[in-house]
Amino acid sequence: MEVDFGKTAEDYSRHRAGFPDQLFERLSAFGIGGPGQRILDLGTGTGALARGFARRGAEVTALDIAPEMLSAAAALAAAEGLEVDFREGGAEATGLPEGAFDVVTAGQCWHWFDSAAAAAEARRLLRPEGRIAICHFDWLPLPGNVVAASEALIRSHNPAWTLDGRDGFHGFHATALAVAGFLDIESFSFDRGVSYSHEDWRGRIRASAGISGSLAPAEVAAFDLAHAALLAAEFPADPLVVPHRCFALTARRG
Repeated sequence: MEVDFGKTAEDYSRHRAGFPDQLFERLSAFGIGGPGQRILDLGTGTGALARGFARRGAEVTALDIAPEMLSAAAALAAAEGLEVDFREGGAEATGLPEGAFDVVTAGQCWHWFDSAAAAAEARRLLRPEGRIAICHFDWLPLPGNVVAASEALIRSHNPAWTLDGRDGFHGFHATALAVAGFLDIESFSFDRGVSYSHEDWRGRIRASAGISGSLAPAEVAAFDLAHAALLAAEFPADPLVVPHRCFALTARRG
């Protein structure tokens, strides 16, 4: 399945829940996200992690391969009065100077990278003893819930999509970090419900790789009509409370 997240930028920036404040609080215990830190956010998308660190006083550079995502990210940062240096570039070969950053982060994107190459590049970019944080904030499909129903509908419209049924744990990223020479690899997670109106949940699902990221516009529109009907018939409560799991993997450059 070929995915272009640039096609999802509008829905992504309007409807996708950002990372919760608790994530940044937990990361601070690992020395990640302090004022004045030089942070590089890989695969920044609409800048959810980048803006969160900028709010806390970090000096943030943020990369993405999709110019549409970078434009949306820059608009969101400007609306908050935040300074973030947004640049077009890939995680595996950034072109940035060696040892230039205190922290490298990646939010909701590491699984799209060449993991080994991205881990090696992150280590190159970090100063000695610098830190990396790979973060996710995933919806949770549970029997009979709206996530499971929406995922089933995605599969019916796009059988090539295979990212359903996930549990929000991403410990498998640790192998690439260890091979690249990172030490003190640790992880944590916590769950929370996110309130979505029907409109926002439809937009959130449209923004996914399985819909706007890979289908033609007419196919996206057909899916959205079917999704609206599904929500009205089976999940009439508005707003919906959608369970999510926040997961983070941290490590230190050896």
